[in-house]
Amino acid sequence: MERNMGPITNDCNLQGVKPIMVDLPYPPIQVRARNTCYADLLMADYCGSVSELSAILQYINNENRMSAERCPLVRTILGIAMAEMIHLQKLAELIHLLGGCVCFEAKRSNGLWSPSCLTLPDCIPQMLQADIEAETSAIRQYKMHINAIQDDCVNAVLRRIIQDEEYHIMILRSLLDNGC
Repeated sequence: MERNMGPITNDCNLQGVKPIMVDLPYPPIQVRARNTCYADLLMADYCGSVSELSAILQYINNENRMSAERCPLVRTILGIAMAEMIHLQKLAELIHLLGGCVCFEAKRSNGLWSPSCLTLPDCIPQMLQADIEAETSAIRQYKMHINAIQDDCVNAVLRRIIQDEEYHIMILRSLLDNGC
């Protein structure tokens, strides 16, 4: 049994962490007309298996598990999670304007969200790789939805979100390449 010399602490200060996003404004959150089919598509981006909800929870889980030992990395992961929270909020606004119900039930997804939607490896390089794969899947899904949605206002917001997701991949690859 380990002899306890004092409390085990986590000295990583997360105060002042800001969302990590491309430094470009978002288009106005507006739609051309109500369309619940479009809202249903966006619900998959909101809370489906590949979604902003999944991204947020995966990033938060990862940053919590690495928090005590890798503070600069944790601050970066939390900043990315905060950007995903903004994406979630933007999608909720669009869903509402399109006449959809902002809830946690994606009608055009592979069932309801569950923790099995997340990839939670134990070591940091695998965490970063899982995050890159999740961002890549999200971009692919956003592009499919842009092709299906004939509303330039909605698609402008989705394209702007994609820019953030591509930026996140660049940051995560850099972290991975630099031995994190």
